[in-house]
Amino acid sequence: MLVTGRGIGRLYLCTPDRPDLEEFLEAVIEGGVDTVQLRDKVADARTIVGRAKVAAEVCRRHGVPFVLNDRPDLALEVGADGVHVGQDDATVELCRRLLGGDGIVGLSTHAPAELDAAIGEQVSYLSAGPVEPTPTKPGRPGTGLDYVTYATSRSPVPVCITGGVSTSSVGALAAAGARHFVVVRALTEAADPFAAARALRSAIDAALSAPME
Repeated sequence: MLVTGRGIGRLYLCTPDRPDLEEFLEAVIEGGVDTVQLRDKVADARTIVGRAKVAAEVCRRHGVPFVLNDRPDLALEVGADGVHVGQDDATVELCRRLLGGDGIVGLSTHAPAELDAAIGEQVSYLSAGPVEPTPTKPGRPGTGLDYVTYATSRSPVPVCITGGVSTSSVGALAAAGARHFVVVRALTEAADPFAAARALRSAIDAALSAPME
């Protein structure tokens, strides 16, 4: 197992492109987001490159790692810190070959068998979930808290928990072993992204600092 790249933070935002991308990222990073992923499943490569450069520059100004979804070639093109891929996307081997030993390479897992197989991959972190069903992963059932415990206890690299992360759920997720939390709608649909990020980060920090029984 090769653990490389910059560290993955506690509050990991996965966001689609949006007209106010620069302002939105400024707000949530100031509120406590410490890793950003841009995820766009429909745009053409030229559009993704243009928007990823905007996101990368904001993250660079704040010293926050920037990860691009799916496309290691475009991540290399825009100078991203890394790439995140799913089970059916580019292989971890290809991502590592393109981005080198210092690049962040993340891989999604949704079940124990996928987690076990990923332990032999050259990943920087794994994601586990969605713990609860989510519109961002249509048709995929929730894994429940047991998978959080399984993944965090087995993985030698950081595990980022997806699906259902909110101020009210982070306590139970932390008790199950979560230390890194991925959010989408909790921030992308927030009326006040800065306030939402600050509240979520405060809840995460409190949950992780509480004594574990």
